[in-house]
Amino acid sequence: MSTPKNAGTWQSMVASNQELLLRKTGQDVRYWVEQAHAAGIEDDAGLREWLRDGFGVTGYAQYAVSWEMFGYPEFMLRDADELLDGQYAAHPHLRPIADALLAWATATDGVAVQLRKGYVSLQGPRRKFAQVTRTTNSAVDVNLRLDATVGGRLERVRTRADDPFTLRVRLTSPDQVDDELLAVLAEALAQNS
Repeated sequence: MSTPKNAGTWQSMVASNQELLLRKTGQDVRYWVEQAHAAGIEDDAGLREWLRDGFGVTGYAQYAVSWEMFGYPEFMLRDADELLDGQYAAHPHLRPIADALLAWATATDGVAVQLRKGYVSLQGPRRKFAQVTRTTNSAVDVNLRLDATVGGRLERVRTRADDPFTLRVRLTSPDQVDDELLAVLAEALAQNS
C-alpha cells in the first residue's frame, strides 16, 4: 500500500510555523530573514536570542526563520511515501502492519494521517489519538491517548508525567490489526474528537 494521498508531512508544520510567525508579528518569513541578515546574525543561537529579546518571537515562530536561514533538516524535505518507506526500509516484514493501520485510518472519517521521520501520527478532529511506531526489529507499537483499563492487549507504557500516551498495543503481525484493535482505535478516536 502506498501512503494516503492526504497524508500530512513536515511541510504542513513548516507552513503552520510560517503562518504563526505572520500572525504574531505581522511580517512574513522573508522579512525576518532579511532583517536577521542585515543585523549580522550568523548562527541559530544568535538568531533565537535576537528574535526573542528584540521582538518577543519565541517557540515555533522562531523555527520558521531559523530553517529558512540555516536550512531545513533533510527529513523535513521528504514526501509522505519517502518517510514511510524510510521507517520500514530495514524491516520490510513489518511494513504490512503499518499498511493495515493506514488502510483503516484512510477509510475512517475524522482521521488525518501525519507522517514523521520515525512514526506515523493519527490525528482526530481535536488532537492526536494514536502513534504508530516501529519499536523493535519484530514489532510495531500503537501508542494510544485513551482512557481505558489495562488488560488484554492494552499495556501500560512508561512515559513522562505529562505524556498522555500511556497505553499501547504491540503488533507483530498484520493479522493482529483485527476487529478488536480497530475497536480500540475507534474508541481512542472518539475520546479525542
